[in-house]
Amino acid sequence: MPEIQAFRGIRYDLGHVGSLSDVVAPPYDVIDPDLQDRLYKLHPCNVVRLELNRIEPGDDEANNRYTRAQRFFKTWRDHGVLFQEADPAVYVYHQEFPWEGRTYVRRGFLARMRLSRFGEGEVFPHEETFPGPRLDRLMLTVVCKANLSPIFGLFPDPKGETREILDAAIAGCTPLEATDHLGVVHRMWPVTGVSAISALASRMGPKPVFIADGHHRYETAVKYRDEVYDSGFLRKDHPAHYVLMSLVAMEDPGLIVLPTHRLFRALPALSADELIARLGDLFAVRPAGEGPELAPTVWEDVQTSSDQDVLGLYTRQDRRWTIARLTPAGRARLDQLAPDHNDEWRCLGVSILQQLIVENLLDRPGPVDTKFVHAMEELVPGLQSGEFPVAALVMPATVDHVRTISMRGDRLPHKSTYFYPKALSGLVINPLE
Repeated sequence: MPEIQAFRGIRYDLGHVGSLSDVVAPPYDVIDPDLQDRLYKLHPCNVVRLELNRIEPGDDEANNRYTRAQRFFKTWRDHGVLFQEADPAVYVYHQEFPWEGRTYVRRGFLARMRLSRFGEGEVFPHEETFPGPRLDRLMLTVVCKANLSPIFGLFPDPKGETREILDAAIAGCTPLEATDHLGVVHRMWPVTGVSAISALASRMGPKPVFIADGHHRYETAVKYRDEVYDSGFLRKDHPAHYVLMSLVAMEDPGLIVLPTHRLFRALPALSADELIARLGDLFAVRPAGEGPELAPTVWEDVQTSSDQDVLGLYTRQDRRWTIARLTPAGRARLDQLAPDHNDEWRCLGVSILQQLIVENLLDRPGPVDTKFVHAMEELVPGLQSGEFPVAALVMPATVDHVRTISMRGDRLPHKSTYFYPKALSGLVINPLE
């Protein structure tokens, strides 16, 4: 069962850095070069210099993005920019953000959790991982000996027991607060009370945890632990047995999953009629209008169906939109193409799009050069650019999909979910030594 522990976190001393907003950053995998540059300019001690240090001309084995991160981390600790908590704590963590005209607050907590390999305990992955990011995160972990950003995990809590404990623990307390580059307000309360921590660990003990975001970092943490263990110096309570987690109840009203639409660069430049011919009797289709500006209307049409097997498809050649719904014949074909996956996996919109349309009907097996976007404000300019021959609007996998598919030992297709907002790097760091 997952073991949750308090830990002596490493945090920024606001007396040194001023505003916490100036030194935090999103996780490495959502930092593009423009944002990296903005974060570098925001503050000389912004955590991006640890989380995603720049590649510089002349980098070599002795001086590179990882060794620079190591030097910054040591220097900041030596000079008091970063300090270590006096007592073990868990950290209540709220994120307040607007989305589609509503304001949400996602409530959870930060703690360290004992590691177990996927398939050996009650920690479940839901997405595949890739060697490159795993190696990158391992090199950073080895030199810094710390978890710089939390892994985002979900757990069932239908009665709200953990929230009740945490709300009581922070009642009347003032939080640390930071606003990120997207306007999300992050609030954090260190909780050191032994009774609250004990009650939280007790409630969490029987619950499974589902990795929602940070699969590469979790697998890296396991590999790091194993390598330390293989060296023969790892005691049972060594910090490398644990990893920093941001944990949120699956029932939390602030938990939302955004869609991940696809803008395909490497698919053939088809007209709508040619695309429909490729789809054949595997999809029932209907026209949905013309022009990139119609994307929000088409997306509303797809959303209204509430069905994973309905897709919105755009063809640049004639600027036309097509709504496609999977037919029984299409379902049978997908069952043949993906016999190793379970029924829930084959019902996902992203599975239908990737496995059946892209890989089979359009004959593009393997990775396809794709831009992934979540909001219409990103999608419409992408279509207007004329860069993408084909685009697809697809329903997101739900939290229930994550739970069901993961517990059956399967993993969702790449980019099936986008949990928004991201948990920040730099609020608290988990030392591994």
